[in-house]
Amino acid sequence: MSIRVCLAGATGWAGSALARAIAQTDDIEIVAAVSRSHAQRTLGDVLSEPRLASPIYASAAQALAQPCDVFFEYTKPDVAKGNVLEALRQGAHVVIGTSGLSDADYDEIGAVAAERQRGVLAVGNFALTVVLLQKFAEIAAKYIPQWELIDYAHDGKKDAPSGTVRELAARLARIRPAELTVPLEQTQGIAETRGARVGGSQVHAIRLPSFTISAEIIFGMPDQRLTIRHDSGGSAQPYVDGALLAIRKVASFTGLRRGLDSVLDLG
Repeated sequence: MSIRVCLAGATGWAGSALARAIAQTDDIEIVAAVSRSHAQRTLGDVLSEPRLASPIYASAAQALAQPCDVFFEYTKPDVAKGNVLEALRQGAHVVIGTSGLSDADYDEIGAVAAERQRGVLAVGNFALTVVLLQKFAEIAAKYIPQWELIDYAHDGKKDAPSGTVRELAARLARIRPAELTVPLEQTQGIAETRGARVGGSQVHAIRLPSFTISAEIIFGMPDQRLTIRHDSGGSAQPYVDGALLAIRKVASFTGLRRGLDSVLDLG
């Protein structure tokens, strides 16, 4: 049987690429879509893909009246948590691709997921290169005590830091906090130029034209330095394969997991 998906944000940049990819699969189908700007139309008409016959609704609450196995959240941070909680109450597993949710938001989502015996997979970035960056950074943090994160994105991105960097900071926090030779409170001049402390890491967010999403972590030791960086191009293609994998895997566990590698065997 096909996995029935409700896709919120189905006509957006990443959501539309995922929808077109789902149309080419044999084991996943979109049964409902969410897009306020295209409500009351069919997804296939909007995306010029006749294999996508699902109706489009103005809200997740309306779309979830159509039974689904997986709710895929690809909208905006101001509505994402509400959408996810509603989906869990309706009995769906959830994949979160929207960035901007806080650790407190995830704590609440995780508690509801456990209560409802459903899986929630939150992924800051579905690209394989990001998964590897996170894994390599975790290994390096075990041996190198000092690092800082740089978050690059286009000038129109409102949330900062990005979901990619939030997730990376959360992972590193489980290993150890980054050491600071000069404590932040002893900074002379303008302390804010040292960035924000996020989960024990110093994070610097850059928002400029020409970037899509990039993430960089710099580890420093006396007379040596290690830099690990991911750069994404202008298309949504790098995220499609990971998103499909997340849909297929999210029902295999209960509760909240963060990061695509939590359902991969990376050794």
